Amino acid sequence: MPSYTVTVATGTQWFAGTDDYVYLSLEGTAGCSERHLLDKPFYNDFERGAVDSYDVTVEEDLGEIQLIKIEKRKYWYQDDWYLKYITVKTPMGDYLEFPCYRWITDEKEIVLRDGRAKLARDDKIQILKQHRRKELETRQKTYRWKEWHPGFPLSIDANSHSDLPRDIQFDNEKGVDFILNYSKAMENLYVNRFMHMFQSSWSDFADFERIFVRISNTISEYVMQHWKEDFMFGYQFLNGCNPVLIRKCTEIPKKLPVTMDMVECSLERNLTLEEEVKQGNIFIVDYELLDGVDANKTDPCTVQYLAAPICLLYKNLENKIVPIAIQLGQKPGPDNPIFLPSDATYDWLLAKIWVRSSDFHIHQTVTHLLRTHLVSEVFSIAMFRQLPAVHPLFKLLVPHMRFTIAINTKAREQLICECGLFDKANATGGGGHVQMVQKAMKELTYSSLCFPEVIKAKGMDSKEDIPYYYYRDDGISVWEAIKSFAEDVIHIYYESDEVVCEDVELQAFIKDIYVYGMRGVKASGFPKMIRTREKLAEYLTVIIFTTSAQHAAVNFGQLFLGMYPDEHFVEKPAKEAMAKFRKNLDEIVNAITERNKNKKLPYYYLSPDRIPNSVAV
Repeated sequence: MPSYTVTVATGTQWFAGTDDYVYLSLEGTAGCSERHLLDKPFYNDFERGAVDSYDVTVEEDLGEIQLIKIEKRKYWYQDDWYLKYITVKTPMGDYLEFPCYRWITDEKEIVLRDGRAKLARDDKIQILKQHRRKELETRQKTYRWKEWHPGFPLSIDANSHSDLPRDIQFDNEKGVDFILNYSKAMENLYVNRFMHMFQSSWSDFADFERIFVRISNTISEYVMQHWKEDFMFGYQFLNGCNPVLIRKCTEIPKKLPVTMDMVECSLERNLTLEEEVKQGNIFIVDYELLDGVDANKTDPCTVQYLAAPICLLYKNLENKIVPIAIQLGQKPGPDNPIFLPSDATYDWLLAKIWVRSSDFHIHQTVTHLLRTHLVSEVFSIAMFRQLPAVHPLFKLLVPHMRFTIAINTKAREQLICECGLFDKANATGGGGHVQMVQKAMKELTYSSLCFPEVIKAKGMDSKEDIPYYYYRDDGISVWEAIKSFAEDVIHIYYESDEVVCEDVELQAFIKDIYVYGMRGVKASGFPKMIRTREKLAEYLTVIIFTTSAQHAAVNFGQLFLGMYPDEHFVEKPAKEAMAKFRKNLDEIVNAITERNKNKKLPYYYLSPDRIPNSVAV
């Protein structure tokens, strides 16, 4: 009688194994096997990290295996099981791979297809069409859209992390990691000891040092020594944690009435201010979005303030970007003076501190929260709702969605909720951060997520004119590597533009993002449909870059780009594309490492070996 060798791999997470009853059956083109008991209590199979093999004997050959059914029946208590994959060796000696990478909970049955990626048009057999349709129907009931605040991108319909589907919750290790990282951050910053300092005025610059001294490394020590200096202030606009706001100034705005007399002592080329602007030596950062945002009023004993400054910067003869004028409000007038480097030392320093404070609010709420976390959650929900696990684009994108919905749900529970950390330690807490996201949504466009396009739109694309903009240089390199990888995968599964147009699951994915993520706003520029392989490559690059590199540039990470421990792709061409992607990323790492040698301020936020695959922190 024909015999099949079945190999079952259990995950390595804590508590990934199970002692429950586990049954397996095979379904092929020529018939189905009986249900086989693989494990029962106290057999010590399916333990954490285990790879167990079994012989399944059938009366007649089943033909080509299409599906595997796995059932778990409770023995005594709830015992979730993380199944990585199953491989089947047929009587003819062929090997089939069935990726899972899911938790099997309660007394449920899951049905797996073999790991070969297929578009809907490729499924000719009715049982495969039914499996595909049922999977999406189930997911769409599980992954529901919900409005957390008016004007926000829609998010997952879950009030707490425990409400999420088990497959997207933090696993035990990640949950502990989240707690430890949070605790470590609190310890590093002495936040518990100095919480009162965030809710009252600071009286001494030594307060900064008492907190900052806890973060000890070469870069932080250098920054601590030079943070008051103009060159460091300017450098942060290029390569700090929020390097996305600076733009070349093509005309001095009327709301910033700077005169030549004011800045003449800061200009080094014997040119007028107007001539410096024409030569491309003047830059501007405008925090207009903060204008009218309510400051935090959650503590009636503490008055908090927000500024909406405009900062004018100058590229000096050393090609360093330095500030030359700061106005702390948007409307010029006698009560809104322009501060200059020639002012009293502490007047100028305090003006720069106000700019840094405003930069922090934009960074945390817009650059970080909205434009990486919330946008990535939109991509994640749409992917789970509209792309079945067998779809090549699901296999491509799922590593970049890992834990994104979970971390955002935790944030809504603990950080940005009412009485959360934002309310306790942030001048935009108490509702100001909500107003900021609502205002920033008007500027969240598809083109603003296309990295090379937005760099060019800001006039920051010339390496010759702006040689020390490492965020731009490294970002372009990573963008191109991701785009090349996306193109390689697309050309494996989409033989023409016509196939792209006819992929109803892809088009539903694109539509979900536009309708629910961007709230159907035409001005967002997000496409409702994609018609060409070229446009699809760009769209996928936007998704992967936003969820990995862009988040890394404005945060920091741990699961690195190009490393895919879960093997969703099984075909040789796709694996070759992944290997090529890793090779391209390695070359970028080497180039960045070489450039950073002997630099007092090395820039490594966009080095691929430091870019997490997904928004998971």
